[in-house]
Amino acid sequence: MRLGSINGLRCKQLKLVVLAFFMIFILWKWEEGTYYNTENLHPDSLVLTHPANSRFVDQHTSSEEDFPSVDSFPDSVVKVEKQATGAPPPLSAVSVSVDVADEKEASRSDPKECNHRNGIWVSDKRRPLYSGFGCKQWLSESWSCRLTQRIDFDYEQFRWQPEACEMPEFEASQFLRRMQDKTIAYVGDSLGRQMFQSMMCMATSGEEREDVEDVGVEYGFILAPGAKRPDGWAYRFPSTNTTILYHWSSTLCDLEPLNSSDPTTSYAMHLDRPPAFVRDNLHRIHVLVLNTGHHWNRGKLRANKWEMYLGGVPNNNRNIAVIWKAKNFTIHSVVKWLDAQLPHHPHLKAFYRSISPRHFFNGDWNTGGSCDSTSPLAKGSGIFQNHSDDADAEGAVMGTRVKLLDITALSRLRDEGHISRYSIKATQGIQDCLHWCLPGVPDTWNEILAAQL
Repeated sequence: MRLGSINGLRCKQLKLVVLAFFMIFILWKWEEGTYYNTENLHPDSLVLTHPANSRFVDQHTSSEEDFPSVDSFPDSVVKVEKQATGAPPPLSAVSVSVDVADEKEASRSDPKECNHRNGIWVSDKRRPLYSGFGCKQWLSESWSCRLTQRIDFDYEQFRWQPEACEMPEFEASQFLRRMQDKTIAYVGDSLGRQMFQSMMCMATSGEEREDVEDVGVEYGFILAPGAKRPDGWAYRFPSTNTTILYHWSSTLCDLEPLNSSDPTTSYAMHLDRPPAFVRDNLHRIHVLVLNTGHHWNRGKLRANKWEMYLGGVPNNNRNIAVIWKAKNFTIHSVVKWLDAQLPHHPHLKAFYRSISPRHFFNGDWNTGGSCDSTSPLAKGSGIFQNHSDDADAEGAVMGTRVKLLDITALSRLRDEGHISRYSIKATQGIQDCLHWCLPGVPDTWNEILAAQL
């Protein structure tokens, strides 16, 4: 009995061994025939890197900014981007990746999303899109570096090539046809006004246009007594009924005189209210571009007699009273309000433009800071990163229908494109390393805007 049991057990074990070998054989044949079939292998879409060509770029300029949290780079990993298809080879292709873990995760997805933030500056002899000599009708002479003593203009001949998509060539008449019966509004500080003037030059190809109508009065843009300029401009192209306008609002706060009968009165700076102009005209606007940033400092508030208000009363919240926190609160407040309005205005596309970087080196604007570089892309030509350099702007639009027009990192590579010491109105010894020469970098901001419309 015992011997029979042992033999039966051995027989079962033998059957199991045979069955195991059979299963292994089946799996091996399946893997050989399918999994390792070369016809089923897909090429990896990862961006190739070339360690031999890698260069470290140190672009931390936080000590020179009013708000380091906005304009400073985080710790970064530098790598070299692939050359864009059909694009001329860049001078260099240095890029910044914020989060390696995020990058590895993103690399598994195919295809890559085109966000226009990442890409390279490439030389393009077809640039600029208009002449600084010819666009006098729309362009402030102090921003037209062709009218100054500057003799180097290489900065005019670059275009931005996004990494994962082709950016359509801007063509004035085609753009105006696309914007038929539409109004494009820029609301912000002087960098917003540069973008507005850039668009006017681009839409007219920098040519004199007697047919373009000044319709500023329709939007309340009149020169107030004692003012140097109106608080905005608006022009209409009759052929397509396209209106392009700009409204001055350096902080995006609603400003209200505390005593309207007193010409020296202070102003309530409502951190939780968008500008009255935007509230009153939102229904007339089809493309809205907002920006703020460089006017948020104590000097500007004192000079303009702006007093922070919250909930219709003077702000007593010490935490919000900190300048950079007040700015962030305002940006989030305006974007949140705008997002709530969008369902009621389905025709409207809203953008918040990230901050334009300053390039003062060896001091600030009033302490001998300069931007004398005439070498385009001396610190690299490419950007690849998973987050915006303007974390405040990125955080404000996150989860909303307001789009981020992210121009900070790509503009940071263009320190040679500022007005520098060539500004007509600049005081001797003071350089303008905040505003840009036009034609120049703001044209690219508008090209990116046009590509997203």
